[in-house]
Amino acid sequence: MSFKRHFFDWVPAARRAFARQPWFLRWPVYLVLIVAAFLLPEIGSVPVIGPQIITSGIDWPSALFNISYYVLLALGLNVVVGYAGLLDLGYVGFFAVGTYTVALLTSSVSRWHLQWPVVAAVPVAIAVTMIAGLILGWPTLRLRGDYLAIVTLGFAGIIEDIAINTPNFLRGDQGFTNIPHPPGHHNGKPIFSIDGKTVIDAKPYFYLGVCVIILIVIVVRNLDRSRVGRSWLAIREDEEAAEIMGVRTIKYKLWAFAIGAAIGGLGGGLFAEYNSFVNDATFQLQFSILILAGVVMGGAGNIAGAILGGALISYIPDRLRGVEFPSWTGTKDAFQYRFLIFGALIILIMIFRPQGLIPSRRRAAELEDRAKEAAPQ
Repeated sequence: MSFKRHFFDWVPAARRAFARQPWFLRWPVYLVLIVAAFLLPEIGSVPVIGPQIITSGIDWPSALFNISYYVLLALGLNVVVGYAGLLDLGYVGFFAVGTYTVALLTSSVSRWHLQWPVVAAVPVAIAVTMIAGLILGWPTLRLRGDYLAIVTLGFAGIIEDIAINTPNFLRGDQGFTNIPHPPGHHNGKPIFSIDGKTVIDAKPYFYLGVCVIILIVIVVRNLDRSRVGRSWLAIREDEEAAEIMGVRTIKYKLWAFAIGAAIGGLGGGLFAEYNSFVNDATFQLQFSILILAGVVMGGAGNIAGAILGGALISYIPDRLRGVEFPSWTGTKDAFQYRFLIFGALIILIMIFRPQGLIPSRRRAAELEDRAKEAAPQ
């Protein structure tokens, strides 16, 4: 316990010291981090760093784009779980709604044959996903804990069943093809694709993902510091006490579901644009569990923790591609055991860091108080 305490003490101390600095000292740090994020695709060409980060089964820019939309989804789920304290196990359902909405509006094989540009389809996908969040949130307003988790789990199962059993509408395992890429040209050449069909470089998608993440971070941070964020905090700590004190719990729980769903739908839209293909096999239950694990592992209720957790749950499986185990293990491919390795890593983190790698200050204080209460006198 002494080792854990002293080893991790520098994290909250550094955060408190940084938070006390004036804005003209903090903002340059933020700008440096943003610039560093945009330079990440070039790191793979650095001889010293490259071998440690480049994966064998996927190129580095594609791995970075995967990280970007996982981070986006972790930020969305963090609103529901971390801020409002609502356990959502069906977040993949919102991701699916956003993805299928973009596919239906843009794909040439869609039954509607609308073939909208993605710039117009993504806002519609966000709106549709927000409505889906309200539809899910309304009947679950009086549910808490495990019961809420079961209902949200059922929501994800319903979306998956609809995708499988409506071959004429959502096309089942055939899926949607020819989903267009975002518009954009440089020197007469497409930035995102060749002739709108073939992806030539994942870097522009990663840059787009970083820009979207920055926008979402600004929005969520402002909400956290507003009356909405304070209401979420009160609901998470004690819903009955919050209601007695005048907090409109129904309203703000619906806010949490709608905002979290909208961010998930936006992530689904980016995913559809990049892959240009989507079918029912894309949306599995383990995806929701993985995103939730990232939020908890990074630090629920904290934006930096959600970003770190989302990055880790994407990067670790990709990094294991091509890594070989010794022959005595019976297999050479570590990628087959990616979830076993990832699960062991989560267990270790929860043992040594139960509040997450970068927890919210309030969450860390709560766990510290509970540890003091449980300690023998």
